Amino acid sequence: MSDTLIRDLAGVVGAPHVLTAAADVEPYAVDWRKRYFGRPLAVVRPASTLEAAAVVRLCAAARTAIVPQGGNTGLCGGATPDGSGAQVVVSLARMNRVRAVDPVNNTLTVEAGCVLAKVQQAAEEADRLFPLSLAAEGSCTIGGNLATNAGGVQVLRYGNTRDLVLGLEAVLPSGEVWDGLRGLRKDNTGYDLKQLFVGAEGTLGLITAAVLKLFPRPRAQATAFAAVDTPAAAVALLAALQARAGDRLTAFELLAPICLELVEKHYGIAPPLAGRHPQYVLLELSDSDADSDIGGLAERVLGDAIERGLVRDVVIAASVAQARQLWALRENVSEAQAAEGPNIKHDVSLPISRIAEFIELTDAALQRAFPGVRMVTFGHLGDGNLHYNVAHPEGGDLQAFVAWTEKVNALVHDNVASLGGSISAEHGLGQYKRDEILRYKSPLEMQLMRAIKQALDPLGIMNPGKVL
Repeated sequence: MSDTLIRDLAGVVGAPHVLTAAADVEPYAVDWRKRYFGRPLAVVRPASTLEAAAVVRLCAAARTAIVPQGGNTGLCGGATPDGSGAQVVVSLARMNRVRAVDPVNNTLTVEAGCVLAKVQQAAEEADRLFPLSLAAEGSCTIGGNLATNAGGVQVLRYGNTRDLVLGLEAVLPSGEVWDGLRGLRKDNTGYDLKQLFVGAEGTLGLITAAVLKLFPRPRAQATAFAAVDTPAAAVALLAALQARAGDRLTAFELLAPICLELVEKHYGIAPPLAGRHPQYVLLELSDSDADSDIGGLAERVLGDAIERGLVRDVVIAASVAQARQLWALRENVSEAQAAEGPNIKHDVSLPISRIAEFIELTDAALQRAFPGVRMVTFGHLGDGNLHYNVAHPEGGDLQAFVAWTEKVNALVHDNVASLGGSISAEHGLGQYKRDEILRYKSPLEMQLMRAIKQALDPLGIMNPGKVL
């Protein structure tokens, strides 16, 4: 049966685009963190929606599971096949066209395999902004961003990927194509079907294209890096900026001092402020008016914050190059932490009003339970999303540290749940948190999710073993 399926798939997409040799499939068979290693039957690379639909129909007829894959930059194993050798990875990398740009409607229609940086560039060429921005934007694809409801640094102003999509095209598990590529901001004609697929991690169908929202390009920006005493002071600074700047505040990131130490150690990027401070904030204000005194506004608000004792010290970028240097401190944290050694990652969200309480409570609990661990806390404080990562004790036993993973996760996630938060803010569930979520979602929520899965994918062939 497998030989017949591979032959039929080659008849659809062409033999060069059905990969079966171990060396060819290896890059598609392991996740970015190298936590999950799979063995697919084949990797299939369709070049169009019609080809993708034909691939899904063949797999459905053969009762063969499909694992959709974009840029393979996910952090929870959501795009990695299992080790059975019986699953087909469907890579959307060849489906990478910009189909349409409508600057009057402020929309962009792109295929799922478009790399995020290419989407940003297409918007820029139309003198518009596509605001989704994250560290992996040079390799992640818009289909993967949609499948995981990616967040990034500008959610505070523009929202998650879910908020940036107006229409979708998707191949259903039956092989039928749902064409929902409508660039409408108002369409009150029943269930909002596109939102079923956003964040579903490929378990309900194969996203092949999307209509995305565009915005006016920022003409004036101010980027600042501030030192504060506590996370609570950072939250107070956020409130002060929002009160004075409104939605011109586009990014507000929190960084623990160890983040800067690791970036300087592994990438040679020095912090811009003298001395060592308890916490840091990286923030950005932007305005579509080129004549806006956005820099003056930043100076006034941050000056007031210093007088009020909310800010210890601050630097405001004097040039685009300096702003990029400040952002490099934030964007290299994950890579620097990976270079440092094993770490236990958490992608959590909380009400902004509870973040300081969560950090204080959880830092203390972890130190009591696992003496010497280092909390590499950073993330999008402006929208309540923390990357609360736990690094091994310096000079400690790495094997013993890795063995703590389950207990560390339980402690962190229990505290998140107790404060009304979520154990996955922007990375999804994938395989990594598939079982963990059962501790925190109600039986009714799980029942509803399974009912939706059964209705759309009765054969259970779409990305099995992920999310549910």
